[in-house]
Amino acid sequence: MDRSEPAPLCRDLDEVRAGIDALDERIVELLARREHLVKQAAAFKRDDSQVRAPARVEQVITKVVALAGQHNADTDVVERVYRAMIAAFIDRELIEHRRLTAD
Repeated sequence: MDRSEPAPLCRDLDEVRAGIDALDERIVELLARREHLVKQAAAFKRDDSQVRAPARVEQVITKVVALAGQHNADTDVVERVYRAMIAAFIDRELIEHRRLTAD
């Protein structure tokens, strides 16, 4: 399936759920990859303010909202999901950063 194509039409709720389950597996795999990169980023930052990086957060939000528009996704949903995800990853990165700088 082309990434810009909408999900196929399902015949019943079971097909809808199976499609969501398949996407969830891919999404979790991608989240794990993102987490790995976030942990690496912690090593390059000097302090908590660089981890929080509000300007970078807004840069990412702007980018994904634009991508949502390109893919006919609800931009509000995409923004809310990304803000929640970024907040969780910032918390994780702060833990990693503090672990690395505890010496």
